[in-house]
Amino acid sequence: MKYTTEVIINKPRAEVIEKLDSAENMKHWQRGLTHYKDIQGTPGAEGAKMELHYKMGKRDMQLTETIQKRDFPNEFHATYDAKGVHNIQQNYFEEIDANTTRWRSESEFQFQGFGMKLMGFLMPGAFKKQSQKYLNDFKNFVENGTSVAEEK
Repeated sequence: MKYTTEVIINKPRAEVIEKLDSAENMKHWQRGLTHYKDIQGTPGAEGAKMELHYKMGKRDMQLTETIQKRDFPNEFHATYDAKGVHNIQQNYFEEIDANTTRWRSESEFQFQGFGMKLMGFLMPGAFKKQSQKYLNDFKNFVENGTSVAEEK
């Protein structure tokens, strides 16, 4: 399953990248993130791995992020692996003008196992909706300083 999401952020690209490139900031725009830890390589560098833990309703979820390409301010690509799911993310940051940035995110989900394949088939909109929510929450954090961590 492949799809693209995007958001226009009314801030300079340098500020967008600075906020995005901070692991500490993830809690402000990734709903459900409870904690993370670096597990391999230099944090933030190509090849680095990070373990991310989320609470989604009553479900606990653990992902492993592997940075594939880090070419800020233009691109950031990573893979995310969880039980039964491999997610490839390619993120592009375009400077529309001095104070406006377009973040375009291309997602590809590869499912293993009957249950995960069925969920991907029956609920493709839920994945895209969640991806768009993260982008919108990031926009709100960068533009207004609004944190989803304070909503608990």
